[in-house]
Amino acid sequence: MLRVAMISYHTCPLATLGGKDTGGMNVYVRDLTRRLGRMGIHVDVFTRSQDEHVPHVLHDLGYGNRVVHVPAGPEVPLPKQELASYVPEFVDGILAFGEEKKLGYDIIHSHYWMSGLAAGALGDLWETPIVHMFHTLGEMKNRVARSDHEREGAYRLDGERRVIERADCLIAATLAEQVQLEWLYKADPKKMIIIPPGVDTCHFYPIDPDEAKEYVGVRKDEHTVLFVGRIEPLKGIDTLIRAVSSLRANCYTRQVNLIIIGGDPDVSREEMNEEMVRLQKLCDELCMGRMVVFLGKRSQDTLPYYYSAADVMVVPSHYESFGMVALEAMACGTPVIASQVGGLAYLVQDGITGYHVPDGSPDELCERLSLLIGDQELRKQMGMQAAEYASDYSWKNIAGRIEEVYQGLVRGMPVAEQQKLKSPNS
Repeated sequence: MLRVAMISYHTCPLATLGGKDTGGMNVYVRDLTRRLGRMGIHVDVFTRSQDEHVPHVLHDLGYGNRVVHVPAGPEVPLPKQELASYVPEFVDGILAFGEEKKLGYDIIHSHYWMSGLAAGALGDLWETPIVHMFHTLGEMKNRVARSDHEREGAYRLDGERRVIERADCLIAATLAEQVQLEWLYKADPKKMIIIPPGVDTCHFYPIDPDEAKEYVGVRKDEHTVLFVGRIEPLKGIDTLIRAVSSLRANCYTRQVNLIIIGGDPDVSREEMNEEMVRLQKLCDELCMGRMVVFLGKRSQDTLPYYYSAADVMVVPSHYESFGMVALEAMACGTPVIASQVGGLAYLVQDGITGYHVPDGSPDELCERLSLLIGDQELRKQMGMQAAEYASDYSWKNIAGRIEEVYQGLVRGMPVAEQQKLKSPNS
């Protein structure tokens, strides 16, 4: 049996989505682990313990696979700048777990740059091949940062370059990410392979809109625009709020609501993060009233209802390496309007499964929203095409490709050699 050490250092795949450091990467690690388990591959997911009251070993992902919460530093959430200093302690904890359980691993699969640093140390000691996926890149985030507060420090950029140098295989989500790795980091293309994230099509599928609206509490005669994600400047939510505000100039017979899922909107202003405060202030300035609803974090179990209840899903990010929520929405038969940046430019098919718009352009976003909201047949057609397109991204297909990479590396075959063995149409 193939045994995989999955490293997700700074965030746990079991965490509720929409928090400060929880998003598409959590979903990726969780769903890939479940699918690999179904394929008979044993996976231990190692993550830093952030709560001393949570058992250190959980079997919530099934199939005998484990999530191992490794104590490394204080067992509380910490800023990322501080987290990096506890990577050596995290590595020691993983080594101790392996020795205690008398386990060895055939592959290390790490996610995000700090996990990659841990993987490098483990790979040197175990002499085990390393597969790495970044999910986001510091250099790209700095290119779209609008303030020094949003910029990533040199410690991250240096760390990313060390991971790139050490990993045996780098998985890029899209051609755009591969190009970014080559251009900005001088990564070796011979050890890169493009494999997009997958979607659980058994969980995300079209639900009858009337049934979905009843579940989430949306009136049948209302139009709904949806955003799902972290509440941070990078996500471009202010652009979406301005675009929805502009919709009031259009004469619709029904109300248009914007539902925002993510963050903690109900805490006091002192506890609220800066971006949530800024967005709520913007809504007040635009006199949005009840047009905008901040729902906070929601579990994955409820998301298919929200996606299916929405007329359109909007992903207005300034940067996304892929855009998992866009794929989930499409799998639920909901058209997506997305910024033409990063992976979103590849994932959303303009005019077929939704639309592309320039990031930071509320007027053009408003124009596309008006088009979709005002044409039920267009929404229905694009929704059907979106669900069909998303089916190609099922985890059954994606995990199979990742297993091929694992098996090739275990046999000592570099990624470049694996690529040569594939036919052009495979």
